[in-house]
Amino acid sequence: MGIAEEHRRSLADPDGFWAAAAEVIDWERRWDRVLDDDAAPMYRWFAGARLNVCHNAVDRHVRLGHGDRPALIWDSPVSGQQQTLTYAQLLDRTARVAGALRDLGVEAGDRVLVYMPNVPEAVIGMLACARIGAIHAVVFGGFAAAELATRIDDARPRVVLAASCGIEPGRVVAYQPLLEGAIELARHAPERVLWLQREQARAELRPGRDVDWHEAEAAARPADCVAVDATDPLYILHTSGTTGLPKGVVHDSGGYAVALHWSMRHVYDMAPGEVYWAASDIGWAVGHSYIVYGPLLYGCTTVLYEGKPVGTPDAGAFWRVIAEHRVNLLFTAPTAFRAIKRDDPDAEHVARHDLSRFRTLFLAGERADPDTLRWAERALGVPVIDHWWQTETGWPMAANCLGIEPLPVVHGSPARAVPGYDVRVLDEHGAELPPGQTGAVCVRLPLPPGTLPTLWEDDAGYREKYLSRFPGFYETADAGYVDADGYVWIMSRTDDIINVAGHRLSTGAMEEVLSGHPDVAECAVIGVKDALKGQLPLGLVVLKAGVAREPDEIVGELVARVRQQIGPVAAFKQAVIVERLPKTRSGKILRGTMRSIADDETYRVPPTIDDPVILDEIAGALRGLGYGTQTSS
Repeated sequence: MGIAEEHRRSLADPDGFWAAAAEVIDWERRWDRVLDDDAAPMYRWFAGARLNVCHNAVDRHVRLGHGDRPALIWDSPVSGQQQTLTYAQLLDRTARVAGALRDLGVEAGDRVLVYMPNVPEAVIGMLACARIGAIHAVVFGGFAAAELATRIDDARPRVVLAASCGIEPGRVVAYQPLLEGAIELARHAPERVLWLQREQARAELRPGRDVDWHEAEAAARPADCVAVDATDPLYILHTSGTTGLPKGVVHDSGGYAVALHWSMRHVYDMAPGEVYWAASDIGWAVGHSYIVYGPLLYGCTTVLYEGKPVGTPDAGAFWRVIAEHRVNLLFTAPTAFRAIKRDDPDAEHVARHDLSRFRTLFLAGERADPDTLRWAERALGVPVIDHWWQTETGWPMAANCLGIEPLPVVHGSPARAVPGYDVRVLDEHGAELPPGQTGAVCVRLPLPPGTLPTLWEDDAGYREKYLSRFPGFYETADAGYVDADGYVWIMSRTDDIINVAGHRLSTGAMEEVLSGHPDVAECAVIGVKDALKGQLPLGLVVLKAGVAREPDEIVGELVARVRQQIGPVAAFKQAVIVERLPKTRSGKILRGTMRSIADDETYRVPPTIDDPVILDEIAGALRGLGYGTQTSS
């Protein structure tokens, strides 16, 4: 059956389609209804069913006789270590860590925050939470104390799982000062912290609160799996909001397990036992879905990489990993390949490694520019597949579904909508646009299993953020079009979230940090094009009257503030001081217009601008930084 027929069937009979997909999952109790639409638009999948996701990801494979199959390969060039855990070994360690969590008082429904780099214990900790019905909230290790504190207050974790440090090329990042700072700032301090001590920088344990990971794991009795409702949360993953406050995106247990298992076969064309590598961080959506849950649910071997695409030690790092671990499929962000291309433009490192088992490269996280796609195709000689999805969806919305029917690759498009997703393009009034016309890319409700059912303890916020602008649709906040062949084209964001190397970051959050500087009267942060990272944030700052300090000194302080309060992940390195910001008569700052100027795009002077001369001043300031030469039309 071809992709068009599969897609049509998924929309015409979602109950039948997803019930058939769910047969591969072990259920303690089967569902009463596949799709519960009684409280629409708050849909729920597999209502009445009960299961345990850890059982399906680990125990089930051991019981089927695959305990000796490699489950997790850890490759850490930054620490010089490698480790392989079979499914049986992963089961043993996960059960013991689950027992250690239970000894710390964690019960089903409690939250556990994970603040760790890409080490095996991070994956084990996530699975251990799922094993006892606890809800994990993973926070990327690069976030600073203030950002970590907001996530602690939102999730209110009973326990934090933390590593003593992360390792970057040339430096060690101690996590204890960041976590202690966050706990001091937070209103809801965790009861206990379970510390994984790494030799590069050890944490000083506080008696009564802190526990050594390895000691607790060794002393614990293995915990059995606890069944939860299919509609119960599996995890919370925070993503930046336009207000600067994080949104706790929820993914449930049953629908997520079904969708992730289905995607491994039908989107990625994997087979159990093959080696799948998502070169991401466990703190991002890709890490949750395609380092941890997707490959393990499907019985694959997953690679956990603690390193960089270049610099650990060179631009051949990815090819070494693929060759050594016999990787069949790599999933990463276009930024990684732009970095590799920058350091090794002729792909000389590729020829030094045996990539004979490698058959597909998947890219996502940001728009894959055609130049990078073509370079990767020439260098690797395998299909390079762009696909599109979000933290909120948890798995792809548009992709070339290789396990159903491989389609021609069209550079710049992630191909067609994946079965289960009814993708439409709407104008500002909610009317559907014809093929080829750009508008708001939306998905007709209900969303398929695996996608977010709500935000953490915020149903109203979920409705307002995603469902209110276009009733009956999920608003992706992406702009684009669908062409006459059904290919989806994602062109830009429709809000102020910028995409830095695949990381979605809020310019509003950065503006809040800049505004807190004592010399700053007002500011705006825009995302400007960057050949390596896709976008970089750029601050435009108006100083308070009477400030006579050197501009370079102030800019340096602003950059340091963002690094301290949001973290290096923001990649905030440039700001320019201007006399005033362009605004509409109602006071709205024209961020989109400034972005067009910086990106060297022809722009229109908005008719509502209060003073068009300001745009010339902004253009001059941006040219001083090397941005923009075009004029208005």
